[in-house]
Amino acid sequence: MPKYLNRPHLKRLRNEIDIAQLIAGPLQIPHKTDQGRFRFLCPLCQAFNTATNPRTNLARCFYCKKNFNPIDITMAEKKLPFLEAIKYLEPWLASDKSDS
Repeated sequence: MPKYLNRPHLKRLRNEIDIAQLIAGPLQIPHKTDQGRFRFLCPLCQAFNTATNPRTNLARCFYCKKNFNPIDITMAEKKLPFLEAIKYLEPWLASDKSDS
């Protein structure tokens, strides 16, 4: 993790870590494909009324109306504070010397 968090680094964490792969892989959130759409169990309300948008790299629960980016969903699923979630996500971010 860089010495301090800057906007470009946070933007990379939000945009370059594929949210569907994060849900299915490292976070191991229960998920399924239903009618061609990737669905996951919302870590807040436990509903499967969810979807991901690959274009925006966001996830949404339509039941509790919460939007998630990779940082938000990590915080919710792992019950981590913001900085700990950033540390958790670091290994899945492509290495880049410009952020250090």
